[in-house]
Amino acid sequence: MAAAWQGAERGSAVLELRRTPRLVCVEYPGLVRDVGAMLRTLGGEQGVSRVYADPAKRLELYFRPKDPYCHPVCANRFPTSTMLLRVKRRTKKKKQQLDSEEQTQPDVQFEMEIVGTVTTVYKFQGMSDFQYLAMHSGPDGKQTSMYDKVLMLKPEKEEFFHRELPLYIPPPIFSRLDTPVDYFYRPDIQHREGYSNPQVSGENLIGLSRARRPHNAIFVNFDDEEMPTKPLDAAVQTWKKVCTNTVDKKVEEELRKLFEARPIWSRNAVKANISVHPDKLKLLLPYLAYYMLTGPWRSLWVRFGYDPRKHPEAKIYQVLDFRIRYGMKYGYASNDMPVKAKRSTYNYSLPITVKKQVSHTVSVHDLKQGLGTSGASGAKKPASSRYKLKESIYIFREGALPPYRQMFYQLCDLNVESLQKIIHRNDGTESECTERDGWCLPKTSDDLRDTMSLMIKQIIRSTRPALFSNTTSSENGKEQLAYESGEDEDDEEEEEEDFKPSDGSENEMETEILDYV
Repeated sequence: MAAAWQGAERGSAVLELRRTPRLVCVEYPGLVRDVGAMLRTLGGEQGVSRVYADPAKRLELYFRPKDPYCHPVCANRFPTSTMLLRVKRRTKKKKQQLDSEEQTQPDVQFEMEIVGTVTTVYKFQGMSDFQYLAMHSGPDGKQTSMYDKVLMLKPEKEEFFHRELPLYIPPPIFSRLDTPVDYFYRPDIQHREGYSNPQVSGENLIGLSRARRPHNAIFVNFDDEEMPTKPLDAAVQTWKKVCTNTVDKKVEEELRKLFEARPIWSRNAVKANISVHPDKLKLLLPYLAYYMLTGPWRSLWVRFGYDPRKHPEAKIYQVLDFRIRYGMKYGYASNDMPVKAKRSTYNYSLPITVKKQVSHTVSVHDLKQGLGTSGASGAKKPASSRYKLKESIYIFREGALPPYRQMFYQLCDLNVESLQKIIHRNDGTESECTERDGWCLPKTSDDLRDTMSLMIKQIIRSTRPALFSNTTSSENGKEQLAYESGEDEDDEEEEEEDFKPSDGSENEMETEILDYV
């Protein structure tokens, strides 16, 4: 791979290009004298490799790697097409006899070698975050280090935790941005004479100046006397304003047919049956249905004019909040589950360490131009399925794991015969629709969860039998089902009674209401 300067023009060299290793370049913001110390500030080779494996991550540099309170400076990732060269300059002195005088003329040769090609470069373009040292200022103004008091570097006795220390709880970061931005301050709102500001309370403390999103959805509680029969005029006008092409009209007709065949749908189920842009679906759903906030049909869209509280056959459309159970008493821990969590406190990333993708804001003008199922040109997926979700997002089948650890299923989408038998145990004898169980028998949701949990455990057992090597086969039947019953889990029953989804929900149905308020 080496090429020498021989016979070529002065100042030039010939390089032979062969297959070379691919390298990653880090433009380090400092003078490197010790490569090992430099790597430690970047998290070591393993830390750099871990960041390189995730294109969304930014490379973190800690100038004090042994200080847990050190805030990093982050580098952005860029593609590049450069080479790393190793250049050697060789000088040979030649003696020449000129006019009885001996002169020395150097003979310079350059040797170049391609070490590798650089395809990725990390550049530190942002400012370092504010640093706050673990110091305490005494009455005399003297600064005292607290590192030996707040850091436990070895196993300590109980007295270590009962010492009187100054409060030191710094935030993980001080600034969410590491690049300067222009902040456009809003002028004070000019009110009419006689206007008085509303009283500040816990209900209206946050969001006083936030405008309501103009999606015009109708929200209904279970205990409301009447159900809406038509959409708001504003919802009709908004949809008519953006429904300007044949694609939009086709989507509207398809959604009408879905609500005619089935009066209650979840948004995920709609997105799995119709290919429609999410921003258009936000405008189309309030045009054809209203949204249930509480009760057995909570977080679902109901066709206008249909009251599920008056129709016992509507029990098959009730919602089931199902969460995959895990823990030592179930035989496997959280890390052993095939269904990994999307978000976890153990894998939390600071905002400055994640490279945010710039999203295109969809305006009414974009929606008018047919940004429905057609979208932009050059997309790989066909228009008929570009925005469609997989059926597993809303259908539960035997032998298949749910895509998320928490799912919101409608009872009719539980495609397992044993589950349907539990649902239809009281067919023809329904007498009252309750807010907790709807038209089903009491504790129906608990029985469904127990059966589904046993199915999922059997799937995990078949895929990873080593997790259950200590259990006997005799404990897999009714005893195990009774052991997993809801009676032993007071926490789950309390959550169901309060009708409050967990904070760690990974299903977008839970936060769907935020799109309309």
